[in-house]
Amino acid sequence: MNVTKVIQILKKESKTFDKTALMSVADARKSVFQVLVSCIISLRTRDEVTGEVSKALFARAPTPRKLSKLSVKQIEKLIYPCGFYKTKARRIKAISQYVEKHGVPKTMEGLLSLKGVGRKTANIVLVYGHGQKYHIPVDTHVHRIPNRLGWIKTKTPEQTEKALEKIIPRRYWQDFNNLFVSFGQNICKPVGPKCGTCPVNRYCKYEKKTTS
Repeated sequence: MNVTKVIQILKKESKTFDKTALMSVADARKSVFQVLVSCIISLRTRDEVTGEVSKALFARAPTPRKLSKLSVKQIEKLIYPCGFYKTKARRIKAISQYVEKHGVPKTMEGLLSLKGVGRKTANIVLVYGHGQKYHIPVDTHVHRIPNRLGWIKTKTPEQTEKALEKIIPRRYWQDFNNLFVSFGQNICKPVGPKCGTCPVNRYCKYEKKTTS
């Protein structure tokens, strides 16, 4: 299993990949709060939509105090392009009110206590918001690609997280999500992966490789 080799190759190649929406927010050094809200927006929403919606929302209300003062209808209008915008608007409003008083939780348990926050979102906030190193956020790309590579055989994101923690060197945990999300969006796509130009093709055990 060439785990370290594949990660090292992808870290070099990732300079040519498009940056993910969540990393654009995190790299802008805005706030942990904005990383959290962007995660809520991103659920079942395309990355390019997440980026534009987050930008529009934070231009209007960049802080928990300002965002909590908006009505649910106003938030709905600002995030309308994203999926399930009505449910997300209610949750963003509630989270803003909580964070204004208590701040963004710094533990998994604290984050999971917020309605609408699942384990993936919590891990992303801990890693890219609070800068905690030893978490592996698992989304659809992080679940799919290690299974394609043949590193693991898992059915759920929770199983994938536990399995990856056993095989990924801890020094790579903090960057693993962003690396594999960008790789999944640019090369190892869910449908029609670009296996012909994949920099780690030789290390992959995917049975349905393409020649594109």
